[in-house]
Amino acid sequence: MLAAAFILGSALTVSAQIIPPAAAAPDDEATETAEAPDVNDPDVLKGIDVDKLDWSQLAVDAGTGIDPMAAKKRAQAAAKEGLDWSSNPNANGSSAVTVKQSVFSFWDTRVGADMTVTSEPRTMSELLAQKAANGGSLPQSSGSAWAAATAPGAGAIWDKTAVEARVDPGAEHSKIGASLTKSVPLSGDTSLTLQNGYSVNQQGTTAVPGIGGHITRNYETDQTAKITMTDTGTSITAGQTLSTTDDKWLRKFGAEQKLFDNVTVSGSVGETSQGAINKSVTAGFKKSW
Repeated sequence: MLAAAFILGSALTVSAQIIPPAAAAPDDEATETAEAPDVNDPDVLKGIDVDKLDWSQLAVDAGTGIDPMAAKKRAQAAAKEGLDWSSNPNANGSSAVTVKQSVFSFWDTRVGADMTVTSEPRTMSELLAQKAANGGSLPQSSGSAWAAATAPGAGAIWDKTAVEARVDPGAEHSKIGASLTKSVPLSGDTSLTLQNGYSVNQQGTTAVPGIGGHITRNYETDQTAKITMTDTGTSITAGQTLSTTDDKWLRKFGAEQKLFDNVTVSGSVGETSQGAINKSVTAGFKKSW
């Protein structure tokens, strides 16, 4: 093998001497001729397991010096830990867009925004369809920003504390609320959940010439008791609500029954501030992937 390498090196040397200098291209004159390997050069791979070499170091863009595989992994990690986007189309041609991000995992603190994004109609038929679905006018874009946090309770008094704040600049409306939840196990698969909620709603009005804008606040509190029977998929809820705009407690009673495979039916009966009874029956399907 050493003799063959020596003969090959000699043949390359002879071939290089045969080519006349005039045959070389102008660019080749500035290029250094690589020296033929010497048979006495040390073996650089001696003692190295080729199967254990990190070949990913070769996957680097020579022009930018960026490892595309590492960049892809960083992008995937940023998407996982960064903003979470979701979009659902509305019947009037707009889209309900929600963006949220986790800020502090210990208290499950999140910030986000709920937006209604409209699209410009491209044809006359789309324009008429959007107006028909929106009561004769084009839908308008709007949005609200929110922040929510879930924290532990205070020992045996309550189990969980939830705080949420929401601001809607377009409607000049803001809300901040908190709820305290306590769960009490009963017999078997039956449990009782008690919840007290408190909120402040602030509504502003835009100033017009001759009339200044003003702000109104509404304070509201609600109390809810919910009994859940896990074995039968039944839950019964009773509660009452009091706000500064009403002069009495408004009571509400409801029940929910799981039929089969994520299909539920629920109904409720509640009082209104006008004295009428509000009744509703709904059915829903919920599936998580």
